[in-house]
Amino acid sequence: MRMNRLALALALGFPLLGAAHASPTDTAAAGLAPDALPADTGADAGTPARSLGIVTIRGQAPTVFPGQVPATMDGIDRVHIEQTLNASDAEDALKYLPGLLVRKRYVGDYNHAILSSRASGTGNSARSAVYADGLLLSNYLGNGVGGLSFPPRWGLVSPGEIERVDVMYGPFSAAAPGNSVGAVVAYTTRLPEKFEAGAHYGISTQPNDQYGHTGTYDAWEAGASVGGRAGALAWRLSLDHTESHGQPLTFATRLVSAGVAGNAGTVVTGAVPGQNNQGKDWLQIGSGTEYQTQQDQFKARARWAITPTLDAHAVLALWTNQSSNTPRTWLRDAAGNPVWSGAVNIGGLAFTGSQALSGADFAMTREDLLHRLGGLILKSHTQGTFDWEATLGQMAYVQDRKRQNAAGNPLPLAASGGAGTLAQGDGSGWVNVGLKGTWRPDAQQVIDLGVQQDDYRLRYRTFTLASDWLGEHVSAQTPLASQVQGRTVLRSVFVQDVLRLGEAWRLVAGLRGEQWQAVDGRTDFSAASAQAWPTRTQRFASPKLALSWQPAAEWVLKGALGRAVRMPTVSELYGATSTTNSTVINEPGLRPERSWTSELSAERDLGTGLLRATLFTENTRDAIYSQTVYDATVNKNISRVQNVGRIHTQGAEIAGQMDDLLVAGFDLLGSVTWADSVIRENGGFVSAAGDTLGKRQPNIPLWRAALQGNWRFTPGWNASLGARYSGRQYRTLNNSDVHGDTYMGVSPFLTVDARVRWQINRQWAAALGVDNLNNNAYWNFHPYPQRTWTADVKFNL
Repeated sequence: MRMNRLALALALGFPLLGAAHASPTDTAAAGLAPDALPADTGADAGTPARSLGIVTIRGQAPTVFPGQVPATMDGIDRVHIEQTLNASDAEDALKYLPGLLVRKRYVGDYNHAILSSRASGTGNSARSAVYADGLLLSNYLGNGVGGLSFPPRWGLVSPGEIERVDVMYGPFSAAAPGNSVGAVVAYTTRLPEKFEAGAHYGISTQPNDQYGHTGTYDAWEAGASVGGRAGALAWRLSLDHTESHGQPLTFATRLVSAGVAGNAGTVVTGAVPGQNNQGKDWLQIGSGTEYQTQQDQFKARARWAITPTLDAHAVLALWTNQSSNTPRTWLRDAAGNPVWSGAVNIGGLAFTGSQALSGADFAMTREDLLHRLGGLILKSHTQGTFDWEATLGQMAYVQDRKRQNAAGNPLPLAASGGAGTLAQGDGSGWVNVGLKGTWRPDAQQVIDLGVQQDDYRLRYRTFTLASDWLGEHVSAQTPLASQVQGRTVLRSVFVQDVLRLGEAWRLVAGLRGEQWQAVDGRTDFSAASAQAWPTRTQRFASPKLALSWQPAAEWVLKGALGRAVRMPTVSELYGATSTTNSTVINEPGLRPERSWTSELSAERDLGTGLLRATLFTENTRDAIYSQTVYDATVNKNISRVQNVGRIHTQGAEIAGQMDDLLVAGFDLLGSVTWADSVIRENGGFVSAAGDTLGKRQPNIPLWRAALQGNWRFTPGWNASLGARYSGRQYRTLNNSDVHGDTYMGVSPFLTVDARVRWQINRQWAAALGVDNLNNNAYWNFHPYPQRTWTADVKFNL
């Protein structure tokens, strides 16, 4: 009853909004697709009359959503992205989709931009699945961030190449792995119909004021593309370059309670007093992470119509990242010199011994990455009795290296060399192989079936560099400090039956069977201590069921139920790592997550808009969490991966869109999501037994909302204004982080974005924009960007 009352209240509060964020001419791909059975499942099928409630994706690229599933779906197209979003990265396309948030901290954020959905927080990257043109971008070598970080490889898609992006909420497709429990995101990129060439250039600038220290942080990105179609071959080549200077993200601190009254240590000034996320007094003494990043992306994509009914799609993408981090100390001695290390005295409190400053407080880093994505997809589209699709995708860490000065080698000496570490992930990556078929025995039925194998291999070695951490190369004599290695292999079969029951009813029943193995596991805790882990094999079955009823042309009711099993990742099983600032403790006996998710939706076609109301629940047993606690005795974050007994989520969502509202050319879209996600069972604890029971799941706000208007006030001009809201949330399992507006806290936020775009002529377009117009200073462990001004220009031949 509580959820029913809330859903009714939200519906009354948002009477003018509709369900899908698509342009008026593109509702077919936004979750309200035509449902001609079976003729509309091909990539290039025609567009039959619209009907509500069935998911069907069409376009140039193979899809990860086979068949037709009556589950919640949303999406936006290229026109909407260009007109309304200040998009510098691929994940920006998701900004205003219902219930979603990407933890992007700066332009080009490559190691922390994790997707959050209704019941999955920004620490759970393995609970969503992100694809581009049918190839996996999600990184299931690990989960979340910590000693290692595992966000999707967003950098392999540039905003300018996106044709559309679609999202399915929940694990309701039997073709998707258990990682789909939160959401499945599918990017489709463009292939030209004729010869084309283009270029773009964009800049952004962010004046930033944090803890009284100000600065301006800029970024720019440029790219060019060329493509065409010659008979049966369509192709596109693109090159993009980004340079970004992000605002400070981490800060060196000392708890006031860790200081000892006295005269010991160098007397310094410049510390900024405040409170940590638990409300305890502390001192901020400098910034620890401030990235300067250069990234390049090269992509080649082609589609060859081998025969009139058989296509081959090929993708090759290379992504490079060179980043440097140079921290800053705010402390000054009596002569005004910066103080980086040693015992210090702040306001009569001495910080000596383990509390003295070291390279752990001000760690310099240098990263050099080269990742390669390759894929080949063969797909038939006869629209006859049977069609098939074969997929081969590979992500390879050709080079993945991070250098860092040692704790005993503080700045400024470390800036010219000395002791440090080199962490290498070279050779890591994943391979995905799949064979799917679509059988149409008659006009009333479509059966999808397939087999898949997903192989994830992690090899992460950290070496001790004795003399020059900036340039020393690894040799056979270089000491090994630690190593994490292993593989997880997931073999799956699935079948999904879409059955028409008369004119108004659709029934979808699916089953996914999976065999999971963890093999070759090994953890070198140090050069002298290693542990090999035994092979593990487990099998699971995940049923799916969905039903839709269309009582009238403008109404559809949908219900869906699905089980998902999210397997542990290599890093969660074996990832005992230690860096200057953090330690992660492995858990080789980790159990898989097992989730049951359900939803009930009502959708209404308003003629010029769409309205959806959804009730949803999720019950997860053995939820996998990496719980981080700051240990003041060693001045480090200690993370331990653990199973949480049971987390229960119930919620409601209203989402919608209206076109030509009040005046011609004005479109409005928005959503409100309420999610009550609570830990119900847990044998573990953070500080004391039972301290997590009844507490909210980390990084899941009770309320989340978005509202965006776009006005096409002349044929060449349009302006958009949007607002996003997220309520109070916690980062810890025991909700002890009661102070969110600080470093390591998670704060509520309300931000406003604006954009004005001018289509000068057929070839040229320019735009000005601002994100976080109201300059809200908000946090998710790290600070998000403050007010950021943007400008971009595009040219198309």
